[in-house]
Amino acid sequence: MVYQATPFDVIDEPPAGAARTPSTLPASAAERLRELIIEGHLPPGTRLNERALCEELGISRTPLREAFRVLAADGLVALHPNRGAHVVQLSVVDIRESFEVMAALEALAGELACRHATGGEIAEIRALTFEMLACHARADLSAYYRINRQIHDRINAAARNTLLAQTYRTLNLRIQNHRFRSNFDRDKWSRAADEHVAMATALEARDGAALAALLRVHLVRKGEAVLDALARAGAP
Repeated sequence: MVYQATPFDVIDEPPAGAARTPSTLPASAAERLRELIIEGHLPPGTRLNERALCEELGISRTPLREAFRVLAADGLVALHPNRGAHVVQLSVVDIRESFEVMAALEALAGELACRHATGGEIAEIRALTFEMLACHARADLSAYYRINRQIHDRINAAARNTLLAQTYRTLNLRIQNHRFRSNFDRDKWSRAADEHVAMATALEARDGAALAALLRVHLVRKGEAVLDALARAGAP
């Protein structure tokens, strides 16, 4: 598949007067490519065309290849000698098992967050939830999902468990594009948004058991939505 330009193919420029150092180029490119993979503009299995990406991102091949290595370490890109780079394509079994484990990790994070979150963190998650609901009302899935990720990341951070955070990040990066795709069905997206309201309420009440249960069900349903969509598409 040849990469096609999209409205998302612009890397944010540094602040006026700030010099762009070589180290920022791979990081910026990796972040933009990560977003394109998550939002499906670079679907699983896509060959990453270096020439097209260099032109669209406004960088040379050296920082682009460094960005590929960053994404390969994240498990999002596969590097093949003499065949270039491809977006990783998980099997149905990989996806099912990943969501099963992620459901347990999210549940644990919710339970611990209810014990350790500060009042400020809880207020911020509540505010982000309302902001996310506004995006849902506008049917702005890209903005909705960026805020959604922030909410889940903040719950995880509020758990105050370094090992959990590391494990969560590693696995979550592998399935972000599938979590995004789980909202393609409008009814399921609306249900997920309602679940987030209940999550914010449970966190405010510091009801660890309730938040853990909500997060577990939330992730199980995400996984089911992804697997249902793959089954309809005839995925092996």
